[in-house]
Amino acid sequence: MTVVTTHRLGEPYWVDYAASDVPRASEFYAGLFGWTPDVGGGEYGGYTTFRRDGRMVAGLGAVMEGAQANTWTTYLLVEDAEAAEKAAEKAGAEVVAPTMTVGDQGRLAVVVDPGGAVIGLWQPDRHRGFELVAEVGAPAWHELYARDFPAQVGFYTSVFAWTTQTLGDTADFRYVTFGDPASPGGGVYDADKMLPEGVPSHWVVYFGVADATAASARVVELGGTVVRDPWDSEFGRFAQVTDPFGGLFFLHEVRSGGAA
Repeated sequence: MTVVTTHRLGEPYWVDYAASDVPRASEFYAGLFGWTPDVGGGEYGGYTTFRRDGRMVAGLGAVMEGAQANTWTTYLLVEDAEAAEKAAEKAGAEVVAPTMTVGDQGRLAVVVDPGGAVIGLWQPDRHRGFELVAEVGAPAWHELYARDFPAQVGFYTSVFAWTTQTLGDTADFRYVTFGDPASPGGGVYDADKMLPEGVPSHWVVYFGVADATAASARVVELGGTVVRDPWDSEFGRFAQVTDPFGGLFFLHEVRSGGAA
């Protein structure tokens, strides 16, 4: 089991889902990934923390006023959320949720990067972030589908001190990873030619499953949709799916002691 005890600054620390129907969304994700929901008290608005084998993996809450419903948000680890918010704004981002304190858990802000993708900033206090990675039922990869690839890579490199590695630099496949080359934290894909008209840049989350075909079938059983059937690539086996509300995410087949 790949247990995370420390996270690297500027890289994904947490993921959560903004639900229009919290009970049904909780039932869907718990049923798909074998997650156990831990519902917080009124001081946290009933925010749900999902656990897998007792370890925190993701969160779920009611959609906030002015925010987009039924989407996953990735949060990057920062030392000072307010300072990071200001640095992001100076570098061309739009602030959609100014820095706020979340009880004794930490401080967060949400911005839209210069290419139009929403990204969260998280300054932790007691909150430890996701505690499993690349395991069944845990975040396995984080990816930015970029409409303005050069500007967005430059933004994250400048504000979050990313070190990037080029995987492809052709008209057909332009992609960089960020973080330690031996264990990167995620990637940025030049998706401008691939995304349908009107779909903005956005971050996507890949969750680990034991069998992408079986997990895709389970998505449908639970009311979701398979957008792209499981496929194999040099990077692994994947499927693209949505939950019953249209929330998009990916399945990533991983080797693990669990099952989903």
